[in-house]
Amino acid sequence: MNAGELSEALAARLGEISARPVRVTRLEQATGGASRETWFVELDHPPHRLVLRRDPVGRSDPDGMAREAVVLRAAEEAGVAVPHVVDHSVDETVLGAPYVLTEHVDGETIPRRLLRDDAYAGARAGLARELGRCAARIHRIPIPDGVPEHDPLEQLRTEYDDLDDPVPALEIAFRWLHANRPTDSRRTLVHGDFRNGNLIVDEHGLRAVLDWELTHVGDPIEDLGWLCTKAWRFGSPLPVGGFGGRDELLDGYAEIAGERPDPDVLRWWEIYGTARWGVLCRSQAERHLSGASPAVELAAIGRRVCEQEYDLLVALGVPEPASPPEQVADAASDLHGRPSAAELVAAVRDFLRDDVRAETQGRTRFQALVAANALATVERELRFGADQERRHRERLDELGLPDRAALAAALRSGEADPWDPDVAAAVWAEVLDRLAVANPRHRTADGGGAA
Repeated sequence: MNAGELSEALAARLGEISARPVRVTRLEQATGGASRETWFVELDHPPHRLVLRRDPVGRSDPDGMAREAVVLRAAEEAGVAVPHVVDHSVDETVLGAPYVLTEHVDGETIPRRLLRDDAYAGARAGLARELGRCAARIHRIPIPDGVPEHDPLEQLRTEYDDLDDPVPALEIAFRWLHANRPTDSRRTLVHGDFRNGNLIVDEHGLRAVLDWELTHVGDPIEDLGWLCTKAWRFGSPLPVGGFGGRDELLDGYAEIAGERPDPDVLRWWEIYGTARWGVLCRSQAERHLSGASPAVELAAIGRRVCEQEYDLLVALGVPEPASPPEQVADAASDLHGRPSAAELVAAVRDFLRDDVRAETQGRTRFQALVAANALATVERELRFGADQERRHRERLDELGLPDRAALAAALRSGEADPWDPDVAAAVWAEVLDRLAVANPRHRTADGGGAA
């Protein structure tokens, strides 16, 4: 079902609901969204705006979509700021895939605007505390039937193992998470993706919480830790989504919940969230690599795993070597001459970033930027990769290990100690090498890692 067919199907469905003719005057797909489609809808009479959330055609999750609609309605009844549900269906003949249709809520969702634009300065001042109050209200929602419950750490470990791509820094994180797991947690409804990027904010504050597809039963502090995960600060030094401090978040939560969460438990969930995002980055890349959902944005996100590895090593205090590896550019081939492969890639990168983006809009403009960033990664790997690979082999030889997977296995089994200086140096060096290629600015963004 293309955009034109979807527009006609929407008009027919809304006409059926309202018992009057309806015409869709605008239908535009949002740029983001790795798992579900989001469409902005405008109607002619009366002028009205809606938002359609739909499963990608051919990858439907009818149970999940139905659950999201039920939870949205339960959240609204409980006083949580959410978009009002207009319609939903799991019948794929209606709009081509299961969907939820809601009222449009005015405000901004783009994190970098919320964190930098002067228009939101007043809202930012109290938003960390407000998000604490909002989370506490979410955790008071009566749990609807059919909401899943699982062991989050075991589920994450299973998802990681299923990828069959061992990562030494993630093995260190899993060891720490198992050894330091909180006990006696409460069980409530958990949003599952409560973070900057899934919030609508205007100049006065929070307007709505979006994207309830990962809702489950679990420890409520999971939502607070996910909100504090470094990935959702978008370059800000402030830990709560880039908006404020942890004390503000916990104080706001206590206003509604009647008790203040333990900061040590919050830290555990924050480290869990960092590991979780590392696994999710690799998992999303696998959707591209497997051919299930070919997309440049999914391919590119796989290279962000090293950002989470770096944040985990910092947060866990794994001893960092005094001298990080120096990045040495490889000599250009005298066979192929100039421009080198790296220079050709850089030329295409600049074309996408400067020319294609200037001539496009919407999703194509966004994907052109993603593609340009991916080519920047390729360019750096072409420049530094051969020397990095040589050093990588030397480090493994010194540890008596054949490859990176063997280092990960030794860390999991306990044969390798991450606090042993030689092991720590090897893990740090490989993470810093990958980071130098994938995103060299990450080390200096907001002054450090996830702590």
